[in-house]
Amino acid sequence: MKSIILSSVVAALLVLSGCSTKEPAVDKKTEEVAAPSVQEVAPVATETVASENANVNASTNELSMSAVESKLPTVYFAFDKYNITAGMQEKIDAAAELGKSGAKSFSVKLEGNCDEWGSDEYNFALGLKRANAVKKALVADGIDASRISMVSYGESNPVCTAHTKECWSQNRRVNFKLLP
Repeated sequence: MKSIILSSVVAALLVLSGCSTKEPAVDKKTEEVAAPSVQEVAPVATETVASENANVNASTNELSMSAVESKLPTVYFAFDKYNITAGMQEKIDAAAELGKSGAKSFSVKLEGNCDEWGSDEYNFALGLKRANAVKKALVADGIDASRISMVSYGESNPVCTAHTKECWSQNRRVNFKLLP
C-alpha cells in the first residue's frame, strides 16, 4: 500500500514539476500600441489617390518622430542599481518636457538594459525595475502613465561588448523609443 502511495506522489511531482516556458517580462501596452500601426499601414497601401497623400503624411510623421527621438536622453544606472539619482532626474525632466510639447501625439517605450553580470532572469527583472523607475519619474513629471510602456531586454541588447568597466557601464541603461 505504501509503495502505491509513494509511486503516486513521485509521479505527481514529476508531472507537476516540468519545465515552464516563461517569456521575458514585457509590459502588455507595447503590444497593444504596436498592433494598430501595422493594421493602419496595410489599408493605406491599397488605396490609389489617397495613398500618395498618406505616404507624404506618414513620412512627415516619421521625420518628426525621429527628430524628437534623437533628442531623448539615455538614462544610465550604477552596477546592480535601479534608483534615480539627481543627474538622472535632470535627464528624465528634460524628456518629460519634450513629451509634453513635441511628442504629445506619441507613446513612449522604455527599454531596460543590463550588463552581462548576473543570471538572465535576474537581468530581465533588473531591466524591468530600471524601466519602471524611469516610468514613475516621468509620471511624477506629468506624463500620462497610459502613454508609457516598458520592456526589459536584460543583457541581450548591449551597445558595447568589450569586457571593461567602461563598457559595462554603457550597457546599464534605459532607452526611450517613440511609438506612433
